[in-house]
Amino acid sequence: MGPIRNSRGNAKGTNDERELKYTADGRVICEYCADDFHPQGFSRHEKACTIRKLRIMHDTQVSISIQQESDSADVLSKGQPTPSERETDDIRVEYHPHSRLPTETTPLSQFTRRHFVPPPPPPTVSEPWRPFESRLDFEVAELALEASLSKDQTSRLIKLMQRVGSGRETFNIKSEKELRKIWNAVGHRITPWQKEEVSVQYQDEPEPRTFDMWHRSLWGWACDLLKDPRIGPHFNFDAQRLSKWNGEKFVRFIDEPWTADAFWNLQDQIPDDGKPLMYILYADKAKLSSFGRAKGYPVVARIANLPTSIRNGEGFGGGRVVGWLPIVKEDKRQRNKPPWAAFKNVVWHKSFEKILEDIAAHSKTGCWIRCWDDVHRKFYPRVLILSADYEEQSVMALTRGVKAKYPCPICLIPREELSNVANRPVYPLRTRDGVIATLEKARNQSRMEGEETLMAEGLRDIDNAFNAVESADVHRALSFDPLHANHEGMFGAHLWGELQEALSNIGREAVAQVDDNFDSIPRWRGLNHFDNVVDISFNDGVKHRDISKLLTFTCQSVILKENHSTAYLLLRCIRAYVEFDMWLTLDVHTEETLQCGREALLILSKLLDAYIKKTKRTSDKNWNFIKNHTRDHSFDDILAKGVTRNFDTKPNEKMHGPLKDWYQFNTNFKNFAQQILRMEHDQLVCSWIREQIESFDDYQLLFTNPEEVEENGSVARCETFDGIYIGSSQAQSTFAVVEGHHADDNNFQRFRIKVGYYINSTVPAERLPGGKRIQLKPDDEIVEYRFVKVDYVSMVDWCMHTDYLRCSPMFFGRPRYDCVIIQHGNKQIFGRLVFLFKVTIGDLAYPLALIHPYDAPTGHRLAKDIHLNFWRVRARPHADTQVFSTESIVRGAALARDPTSPGDYLVIDTIDADMFLRMDDMHKKAGHY
Repeated sequence: MGPIRNSRGNAKGTNDERELKYTADGRVICEYCADDFHPQGFSRHEKACTIRKLRIMHDTQVSISIQQESDSADVLSKGQPTPSERETDDIRVEYHPHSRLPTETTPLSQFTRRHFVPPPPPPTVSEPWRPFESRLDFEVAELALEASLSKDQTSRLIKLMQRVGSGRETFNIKSEKELRKIWNAVGHRITPWQKEEVSVQYQDEPEPRTFDMWHRSLWGWACDLLKDPRIGPHFNFDAQRLSKWNGEKFVRFIDEPWTADAFWNLQDQIPDDGKPLMYILYADKAKLSSFGRAKGYPVVARIANLPTSIRNGEGFGGGRVVGWLPIVKEDKRQRNKPPWAAFKNVVWHKSFEKILEDIAAHSKTGCWIRCWDDVHRKFYPRVLILSADYEEQSVMALTRGVKAKYPCPICLIPREELSNVANRPVYPLRTRDGVIATLEKARNQSRMEGEETLMAEGLRDIDNAFNAVESADVHRALSFDPLHANHEGMFGAHLWGELQEALSNIGREAVAQVDDNFDSIPRWRGLNHFDNVVDISFNDGVKHRDISKLLTFTCQSVILKENHSTAYLLLRCIRAYVEFDMWLTLDVHTEETLQCGREALLILSKLLDAYIKKTKRTSDKNWNFIKNHTRDHSFDDILAKGVTRNFDTKPNEKMHGPLKDWYQFNTNFKNFAQQILRMEHDQLVCSWIREQIESFDDYQLLFTNPEEVEENGSVARCETFDGIYIGSSQAQSTFAVVEGHHADDNNFQRFRIKVGYYINSTVPAERLPGGKRIQLKPDDEIVEYRFVKVDYVSMVDWCMHTDYLRCSPMFFGRPRYDCVIIQHGNKQIFGRLVFLFKVTIGDLAYPLALIHPYDAPTGHRLAKDIHLNFWRVRARPHADTQVFSTESIVRGAALARDPTSPGDYLVIDTIDADMFLRMDDMHKKAGHY
């Protein structure tokens, strides 16, 4: 372990990528200005000096644009490295031929740096809060909007603000009515809502039925983003093929939509002087009232050319409600009649035609736009992805739903084959041209013959709205939906119910034991914690997902193969399902992970087939449902459109929440569509102004007096040591006090001796006082910490991620001692944090951790560990705790206690994708598969 200078916010270690330089007397040399500073004040200077550097970057007009095509061409024209010059993890970027950019190979570190936000652009206005008279006016209005205050509540807030004196700025809004005028005034800066009337004839009625629908121009909204100097630089206009050098060959990987096949293929089809503008569209009914009697029908759009962080975010460049479809009121006299079902589908597609109208026209000829950087580009809009649950997909594809002979909107699988999960052949895919040909054939036949032709493929005799958009194939755009098909579907509606019934049949004691096991699972950031699940019904896909991740760890001690063979087989099915879902939902996919995912899907299919056959005579469960099939298309969707977060409905379903709030708090419950959409537009405008203000603030920071930044800038209350941040410091203490306080705890046996041994065995003698080994004394001082933040490079996306770990006797009412992976020599082991502390030797500080290792031999691998793919670890005696540098912590871990074997723990490999890949790698290296 390298010494760490005892300075707040400063790291110096042998593994630090940017090792600091020191003068002979121990002062730190700034790499930016070359001046030297005392270590304790260096972090403040470095922050200010970095700001100076940003200012210089701006003054010299370092471009903020990610799309500098001309400059890139000059740079990339230089020769690419030969195979002998390549290094492991180098990234190759092959651009679409229309881009006229040559292939580029760069180190991984340079590739990932492109995800960082560039310096802010110069503000276009000096008062970005206008037309509000002051920033305070805007921020009060923003608060009222965020809180969904009613008119009366907003008026009361304004009156209160008028009573408050401000020494820096005044509050100018006089009433809610005046505020409404301001929102209306600024609202014209963003593409507004417009109302349309849709007329559809129903059978032989004398007059067509009319419906109101609302939409904002898809084209106008996209232009708003393309012209925005904060959003525009993040657009990606050309398809890319990415690959990573593994030492032998380049391995392709996929994440964003423009790295997948469909984007590339669609760009092939447009003129080479144009750029594709890719839309992601979602539609589904939303319950607005508590009992679901009031409903809305929002359509949400996202731009696939933008990165996930923006596209799926909540800012101005994120998803936007662009349509409000009519809901056909049920007619009891017509319900369940085929013509009535067809009528509702016609209304849907006639309404959607209005939404697609402007991009449909531009999709054929293209349209020039002057973008944020004053460059004119010709765009061809395309519908790349349709995100929806199965019921909505059937409407979009105009198939006849679950009862059709061929219910899948993607392929022609017969309905009776849905439960044949293990030996299913590959069925022909539906295509736009094929469906059009079938419709033409049916329309040239007699009414009865035509209906038979359509039913033979599960189609409706209706023209599809999406066909108006050039190259739009609804069957290729429709995508697998992990939320409804997996989390709420395959698991939530089927596997989970089967297991609940199995546990109930075993007995109340089994149910209680599983609930206790859930409660004992360690808490983990980003993972729901449960203390009672078996008898509880959840209507939440995220909770179902988290239950599935933990289920095998909590049930393995209750459901034993020798006593409950059928339930045990079900548990194996659930584990196989979870592994399939973990592979499926990775944020970056490589050729290898896609292959692993397909293999996991095959294992799931075989186990599920065995379970279906085993329970066929004893259960009336019907496995012939559509969501037992749609997963067959999942990995093809990833190859075509990128990873699942590009087409998952979860980000879109989250947008139902604000709609419900606006209905509840900001409407009179009559003709509420217009009232809700007015609030939605206000929110969009508010987001636009807020981001302008934040850009204004960031830009002003570049010209702020560095000394003022040093005094007023926020500083994290942590000490930094080579990527490890320790915090929640306690009062300074001594070894004697610590050992006395823990006299009855075997973990602290010979604590001071262990610390001294560690320092003497790892720190070179020349770095110790007097160049000699040290002998720690009882009254030597140490400082305890109870929090550690660990940065690590994820195996999924090769970017930096962070674990927040606790080592505390009391955290939110209970002890919390997290587990970690430790780098121990040339191997990695698991252990539990016992005590975090810092000891100072001379002028050097050493951040250390007392850890209880879980690396005792576990013996022969158990059959259930093989079947459920467990990684078992065993705790050493408490007296065998060891001292490690905090720099040895690789990342956090969660371990589940095995009640059947005291001292044994099972590594919960499903807490996140990185842990899943790490454990998969450990299994392979151990020869488990």
